[in-house]
Amino acid sequence: MHPFPTPPREVLIGDAAAFVGVTPRTIRHYHQVGLLPERERGGDGRRRYGYAEIIRLLWIRRMADAGIALDDIRDAFEGAAPSGADGEDEIADILARLEDTLAAQEAELQHKRASVQRMRSLGSRLGLLDDLVSDRLEAVPEGSLRQDDLDTLLVTERIFGPLGAAVQAGRFLALALHPALRAESDRLDAAEEALDNKVAVDDPRVAELAVERHAFETELMRVIAESGQLEQDDALFDAWDELHPPEDADPAPDPVEGSRARSAAEIIRSMPYDFSPARLRCMELTVQLGAAAAS
Repeated sequence: MHPFPTPPREVLIGDAAAFVGVTPRTIRHYHQVGLLPERERGGDGRRRYGYAEIIRLLWIRRMADAGIALDDIRDAFEGAAPSGADGEDEIADILARLEDTLAAQEAELQHKRASVQRMRSLGSRLGLLDDLVSDRLEAVPEGSLRQDDLDTLLVTERIFGPLGAAVQAGRFLALALHPALRAESDRLDAAEEALDNKVAVDDPRVAELAVERHAFETELMRVIAESGQLEQDDALFDAWDELHPPEDADPAPDPVEGSRARSAAEIIRSMPYDFSPARLRCMELTVQLGAAAAS
């Protein structure tokens, strides 16, 4: 004889809830999320719960009180020993599956925590970048990187991936190590921003600025080449190819949930900036000068 009386063979939802220590609304929620099969309504239109449902509710209550998510409890129930198996085997199977799930969640949580710790140690903006990019910037003197530089790298990484951003990081490294180049870059940037919609595309300043930008880019590339960064870029490409074979490469996830992955050009066009016709013409002339010099 059991020391405590077992519940009646079938009870109404209010009695079942009171016995287990939950509310009728909670039991209905268990039905909705697939934790507890719904019983058919009786002739009076009310559902009744038997001993097996009460035991299931007690299991759920105990696991939920332990902080286990209802989705994980449901998944564990679905993969448990088939109905009719020994009760000890069934609960052991459920707990084993729950432990596997929690172990995977713990590993994921540790990964997230490590990422947050890395962001804090490197600084919020630098820490947002991939290791491949931030490692490239280790030689930058403290305080030499600007927030705009890091924001630009974050955008580049989104469009071209960590490898593309790591290559571009070499540009900011060179600017940080050569104040004169940084000053000239700032001057050209300001001049290009001044090419607003009031400036005609055939304004002499457009072509003159293109020549100056081409000369600057040529000098910057010379400095980068002499620093040995081009060899570092080659090593980066080789290492990347080894770790990411073409057949295993996945496209970058699209920032718009539920939409198809977009091309880099489409992502660039979605950025919130708009160059004037004069500035676009200056960029076009700069590219042409570079192509002519290369040929």
